[in-house]
Amino acid sequence: TRLLRPELRSLEPYQALESPEQIAARYGLDPARLVKLDGNENAEGPSPGALAALGAVTPHRYPDPEQRRLREALAGHLGVGPEAVVAGAGSDELIDLVIRCVAGPGDRVVVAPPTFGMYAFDSRQAGAEVVEVPRREDWSLDEEALVAAARGARLVALASPNNPTGGVAPRALIESLLESGALLLLDEAYIEFTKERSMAPEAASGAPLVVLRTFSKWGGLAGLRVGYAAMPPELDARLMVVKQPYSVSVAAEAAALASLGDRALLDERACALVAERDRMARALAETGWLRPHPSSANFALVEVTGTPAGGAPTGDAGRRLYEALRRRGVLVRHFETARLQRCVRISAGRPGETDALLGAVAEVAASGELEGTEGER
Repeated sequence: TRLLRPELRSLEPYQALESPEQIAARYGLDPARLVKLDGNENAEGPSPGALAALGAVTPHRYPDPEQRRLREALAGHLGVGPEAVVAGAGSDELIDLVIRCVAGPGDRVVVAPPTFGMYAFDSRQAGAEVVEVPRREDWSLDEEALVAAARGARLVALASPNNPTGGVAPRALIESLLESGALLLLDEAYIEFTKERSMAPEAASGAPLVVLRTFSKWGGLAGLRVGYAAMPPELDARLMVVKQPYSVSVAAEAAALASLGDRALLDERACALVAERDRMARALAETGWLRPHPSSANFALVEVTGTPAGGAPTGDAGRRLYEALRRRGVLVRHFETARLQRCVRISAGRPGETDALLGAVAEVAASGELEGTEGER
């Protein structure tokens, strides 16, 4: 490791999802029968048009390095010019690209945890200092502290809606951050599940703003890895120079273009997922020992506030529920951070998947396995 840059020698790995096959093997389950509610994927999958487009790709040819058709289509979708749009292999590539181009050793990047871990992960890889402005107890943003931190920073990364807490950033805060002197990286990965207006036009008009979007959630293309961003044209031009030329595959491009032609259907599916999220949240709240926090995305952060028998929750209550559901073939997400120890994040799924989740929760409650002792808290 002596040949590595110093900041990379102790870098902790990003905690990505474990594959369904690994989980099934560990618990002796059938992978085909797992209820996957851990990745915030769109359970309906790609649109019919996207599936048809995938069958017509020519995989032996390289994609267009200039992304001309895709950038034109994305620009029309966002209401901006194509010179302000870049596509990438998921928004993850674009997060990494923007941070590497803007922040380096000695620079500060501000994040508001708990939030998507990729912002801090990529910033540390770039050698930047990560400045954390923790969210309040109700998961709202500490707006005054965030703006103050931004004034001495190179970049501020903010998700709206936020993952994993589900809240939307106030527009007034965004405006204040745009006046702070830092570049604002605004992640709108879940905006299609809200009624919020995108800030993409402001980014394209030259504000110190990069707006991230993705086809992983709304479009059901998580496995194809295609995201996009709107930004000032001058920054866009430099990113097109720095980025890998063929990072968006011909399959991903074809599916993304077709998805834009199926917007009405995908919007209907997004509304159905929101309705299913709300049904799930109501049912979990009725247990009396689970508390879903308000969410504007296709998931809910659920806090274990007690035990099914009426006792106080153990300190590791979130992990215990996560493991108990896994043993029953229902996959949810748990985060190994202090403030989320009693929480799990549950993605909205199809009605049958919600029913399976609720059935598994009832089984866990009846089993008594979440009942802990005072010494375990």
